[in-house]
Amino acid sequence: MHSKSSEKTVAPVSSDSAAGSATGSAAGSATGTDGGSSTVFSRRDLLRGASVAVASGPAVAAAMLSSSPAHAEVLTPTGPGARRTDAFTIRRDAARAHREASKLLPPQPTNSDESFTDYRASFTKCLPHDANGEVDPVAYDELRAALLSGDPDDFEAITLDTVSARRLANPQAALAFSMTGLDAHSSRMPPAPEMCSLETAAEMGELYWAALTRDVPFREFSTNTTVAAALADLNAFSETVGPMESGQVTANTFLRGETPGDLTGPYISQFLWKPVPFGPATIEQRYSVPTAVDFMTDFASWLDIQRGANPTSSLAFEADQRYISSGRALGEYVHVDVLYQAYLFGALIALGYGGGVLAPGNPYLSTTKQSAGITLGGAEILDLVTKVANLSLKPAWFQKWSVHRRLRPEVYAGRLMLQMDGTKNYGLPAEIVNSAGVSAAMTSQGNPLLSQAYPEGSPTHPAYPAGHAVVAGACCTVLKAVFNEDFIFPDPVQATADGQALETWTGADLTLGGELNKLAANVSLGRDTAGVHYRSDGIEGLKLGEQVALSMLADETRTYNEDFGGYELTTFDGDALLIADGAIYPI
Repeated sequence: MHSKSSEKTVAPVSSDSAAGSATGSAAGSATGTDGGSSTVFSRRDLLRGASVAVASGPAVAAAMLSSSPAHAEVLTPTGPGARRTDAFTIRRDAARAHREASKLLPPQPTNSDESFTDYRASFTKCLPHDANGEVDPVAYDELRAALLSGDPDDFEAITLDTVSARRLANPQAALAFSMTGLDAHSSRMPPAPEMCSLETAAEMGELYWAALTRDVPFREFSTNTTVAAALADLNAFSETVGPMESGQVTANTFLRGETPGDLTGPYISQFLWKPVPFGPATIEQRYSVPTAVDFMTDFASWLDIQRGANPTSSLAFEADQRYISSGRALGEYVHVDVLYQAYLFGALIALGYGGGVLAPGNPYLSTTKQSAGITLGGAEILDLVTKVANLSLKPAWFQKWSVHRRLRPEVYAGRLMLQMDGTKNYGLPAEIVNSAGVSAAMTSQGNPLLSQAYPEGSPTHPAYPAGHAVVAGACCTVLKAVFNEDFIFPDPVQATADGQALETWTGADLTLGGELNKLAANVSLGRDTAGVHYRSDGIEGLKLGEQVALSMLADETRTYNEDFGGYELTTFDGDALLIADGAIYPI
């Protein structure tokens, strides 16, 4: 791990008998303003592993306690020595289990996209680009060198375009460690589909139609003529993507997720429509919806955005806030949502249904003298579902920056435009060149660029996997573990076509597990509808988030005192799992 040579000194809090004497020989001492002596050592000493003892939390607490005699017995089944050993053993065994599991992992697979000498298939936003939107190879090699060295100074040495007002989104997060669950570099994903593959062509075909139908209410998919044209076009691709019915993309499967429950009921999950009990308040899930204006539909603005310039246009909004009822509304929700917002709200909605919504294996469902809370209850559930969100982004950023560096859909469309006008052949398949979706874009805006719902286009980090999807996969996996997946939603609803109201849903029963899967798909594929991700970014991102959540929950099962049989849940692939005693078992 890279270490900086800063000489900034740090004075540890220490007890007179332990930390103070131990650090004195390693780093010397400095005289404070009161004439006393305090131990001082440099950040370099710490990072180089010098023999420096620093008081931890328990030692600090001991120094703060008064010396007055205790008046009550400490009631605990183990003495302090045994407790310390147990706490160490839990951490050690978890770390060993992760280390041994990582030894069995195959190498992380990649595709061949970075073999192009012009880096045509790689993420290059904010770096210097020529008039065709191709990156300066020297600048891209600087990015690669920084990721390879890990030196923070190398990241600061990366050359950005002279017009860039944006910055690369946290590439050093790819190198961060976590103290819970699997290490980011032990995550595994399939390689991203190659830029020139038929699969990516089909994914782009879907994205063109997602853009063309942004303002079609989900409830009108079965009767809308543009959706009908989309279905005919998508079914003509040789590598049709997404869920199907009888081997075909239908109005009921168009732009939906691929997990159990995704095709049951309304397009939008109950967790994005139901009111949220939030302490003394109730939050109605009405959100601001942009007017029907798209962005980056001309090559000049497209090129400026690739170079990192700020957009010259901005969103305008409808006068009234609405329930999510269209792709544009969903796309804006996932444009500005707080990292774990949908899942925190989901947990609060579920907890509002009372104890019957808890997972059947929760031991507090059968206790008569105790209730859940800090463990296996509301307090822990809210902590776990929020904690796993940022935890999951470290593996996501490793995969994005260190492994795949996949170009965004907006860039694919720029390459397609130049190929179609004869500027340069990028090897993109005839299926996408001749698709009806591209033809419709040409008719609408005069070129085959992929219109964007956001003025700035994509974020300034690579496409694969989608960060929103990884968080969704992680958080929804936690919620499926702590709640009863078979719980039937009482009083289900659906938004009107204009999003102005909620109506009663009278169709098939909607289960909590199915609606959590649908929530994860809504969030991840909502980013596709906005134009910033491919379907595989989201679908594989969900599964990466699931890996992180399962690993975190396995660590948590080592910590309980309760007679707890473990967490049971159904994965996004439909497999049943048990997580108990630090391990994950198929059921």
